[in-house]
Amino acid sequence: MSIGDLKHRITFQKFITSVNDNGFEIESWEEFKTVWASVKNLYGKEYFQAAAVQRERTVKFLIRAVPDIDETMRIYFQGKQYNITSIDNIRYENRFIEIKAMEVDGDG
Repeated sequence: MSIGDLKHRITFQKFITSVNDNGFEIESWEEFKTVWASVKNLYGKEYFQAAAVQRERTVKFLIRAVPDIDETMRIYFQGKQYNITSIDNIRYENRFIEIKAMEVDGDG
């Protein structure tokens, strides 16, 4: 992996609940962190395995290791939202993280 491969900007978003001036709870997605990433579609065997469980719109994001990223977050990339389905700290080296995420329809 070359750092030059990380050429796309992605933004991690956290789901938050806050209280407005009238005392009502408001749920929204808040930006957490923007990072550089390598973005790839699934292909070959991985694609067909995903298609078997209707997850063919899954995308792989490869980023440098960032603490506090978890599956409750989502990724915003090129005007689309992606729910995180898995996070893999590659070889437990704390250098790169591979994230698989599935595209969300509409407002998700």
